[in-house]
Amino acid sequence: MTGSAVPSPFRLVYVPGVMPDKWVRIWKERLPDVPLALTQVPAGTAQDLLLGGEADAGLVRLPVDRTVLSAIPLYTEQTVVVVPRDHLVTAADTVTPDDLSDDIVLHPLDDVLAWETLPGRPALERPATTADAVELVAAGIGVLVVPLSLARLHHRKDLTHRPLEEAPESSVALAWPEAATTDRVEDFIGIVRGRTVNSTRGRKQPPAQDRRERDGRADRSGGARKQQPAGRGRRGSSGGASGSRGKGKPRRRS
Repeated sequence: MTGSAVPSPFRLVYVPGVMPDKWVRIWKERLPDVPLALTQVPAGTAQDLLLGGEADAGLVRLPVDRTVLSAIPLYTEQTVVVVPRDHLVTAADTVTPDDLSDDIVLHPLDDVLAWETLPGRPALERPATTADAVELVAAGIGVLVVPLSLARLHHRKDLTHRPLEEAPESSVALAWPEAATTDRVEDFIGIVRGRTVNSTRGRKQPPAQDRRERDGRADRSGGARKQQPAGRGRRGSSGGASGSRGKGKPRRRS
């Protein structure tokens, strides 16, 4: 006996710092029979994976190419500066770029902030990754400016962070290929937007109309089947009708 086929997984990629746990949990509750393949990828590669058909949707950092990708902005992160715990700026609640003028500000190659002019003094070389830059901050080489989620992701006991004002910010969005807006993508859109489980908003209407037509045909055919026994009952009751009338009249006693 052959079992039913397992549905193809919904392939979701996400970039470092994004925490999709809540949405993944809701997906598993609502669509337990549809596997969800979750993969963390570098921020710079997420768009290429979506366009190459290697993922159905992604939790990415903006900007993305809106001519080929649809995107729903989800939230914008606070920007912070990561420093050693004994750094002078830890005495303040917030920091400005001018407060970093004497510091070497590290600029990793995978930076997700769109700087026009980086504050502070530049390092001799750019670290390859944010993780490498964090190690250099811990070694006292410089400081690092990142979205808050990345500061938390690379948290160390010997480092801390402070909000940085007047700095670029990073926004996170749900993105997918515009030409591949499937029902599964709509399901995930509904989850991240907080739609209820019974909401059909965003789904393609023709299939829903087809279902209503099929339901209507089923109701009509079901009604016809129900009328057939009633017809037989009427034919059968024709002979019993006089008997019924006879029972209904009191008999005259002789």
